[in-house]
Amino acid sequence: MNFLTPLICTIGVTFLIYGGLCLSSLSMVEDFQRFGLERLRMLTGLLEVLGGSGLLVGLKWPPALSISSAGLSLLMLIAFGVRLKMRDSIVQSLPSLALMLVNAYILVKSFQR
Repeated sequence: MNFLTPLICTIGVTFLIYGGLCLSSLSMVEDFQRFGLERLRMLTGLLEVLGGSGLLVGLKWPPALSISSAGLSLLMLIAFGVRLKMRDSIVQSLPSLALMLVNAYILVKSFQR
């Protein structure tokens, strides 16, 4: 097993959990209201769950890995932009930036598999 497989599993499960929280957590409802994006909360949660699932499926079916990592990279780029627009602290903004970079790394590696 190489470094990429556990990374994909970790990020995939992370997005399954975070997407589920986005769909059901009161604190996520409040965050999306603060961002002025409450109408996009359910879509965001669904995309995160689909992306996390796609990363895991991508371990056996490589096109799913590429599509999911690209989509999650874009989603996290947008999330980072929203955090910057809201003037959130670096501590609040760093997770979206880190997840964007990790998914971009997975995307690049997915083409090398």
